[in-house]
Amino acid sequence: MRYQTHGTCSTSIEIELKDGVIDSVKFTGGCNGNLQGISALVKGMTPQEAISRLKGIRCGFKPTSCPDQLARALETMI
Repeated sequence: MRYQTHGTCSTSIEIELKDGVIDSVKFTGGCNGNLQGISALVKGMTPQEAISRLKGIRCGFKPTSCPDQLARALETMI
């Protein structure tokens, strides 16, 4: 699934689930090193676990962040 992000430096997120767990996450744009780290950390998690850990994280004074956008994307998938 491809999710168009809103309010972040990244512009989209590609997410693949396999057998009910996160198999891969790829961000377009944003802070490359940090987003590779987030992608590696959520691999193997259920969407629900990742959502509970990432939802509501803010980036500076923005009302959202790349991790929060990932949580929102996962919510649309499930």
